[in-house]
Amino acid sequence: MTEMYKNLLSFPTRQENLAMYATQDLRNEHEGVKVALAVLDHFSKEIEAERTVNTDDIEQLVDFLKTFVDRCHHGKEEDLLFPALEKAGIQKENGPISVMLADHAQGREYIRMMNEAIPGLREADPESQSQFASAARGYSCLLYNHIVKENEVLFIMAEQNLTPSIHEELARGFDQIEQERIGPGVHEHYHALLDRLSKEYL
Repeated sequence: MTEMYKNLLSFPTRQENLAMYATQDLRNEHEGVKVALAVLDHFSKEIEAERTVNTDDIEQLVDFLKTFVDRCHHGKEEDLLFPALEKAGIQKENGPISVMLADHAQGREYIRMMNEAIPGLREADPESQSQFASAARGYSCLLYNHIVKENEVLFIMAEQNLTPSIHEELARGFDQIEQERIGPGVHEHYHALLDRLSKEYL
């Protein structure tokens, strides 16, 4: 594994999220997402080159994108962070929040397409291979850009406009969403998954 990807692999356990801003929790999760995207890029290249891929690992990776990235990480943003920003006066329509929501919706469509293609990947079906590779590339490009927009624009707005007490409230809410939507121990399971996949494929 290259040094670049070693540096990216900092998807933290819950006990490590002790920063003063709740957005730091989301920034940390972005680092794990970038590792997942790098692995996804590897798989899409292998499929396009018509090389054999481990479809079980692909299925687990797509599950991470669907369950952790969308349901949990994006859930924290949509259910708690974005409403807090609106309440603080950040415009939703025709502003950064609406852009983030559109990205989330497009990401879900790419995940649906990848998930739908997995049974065909197991049979080396050319149409399914093409669908998966195309959706994977689209998702990866979307999410890399999305992460930059959040880290460099939206999260800075949250850090400048939300009070410390609101950040504390958000952090508690983030923990609750994680417990309710993926359950205890699953965060650590995904951490181990990304660690294994990065060592094997990057």
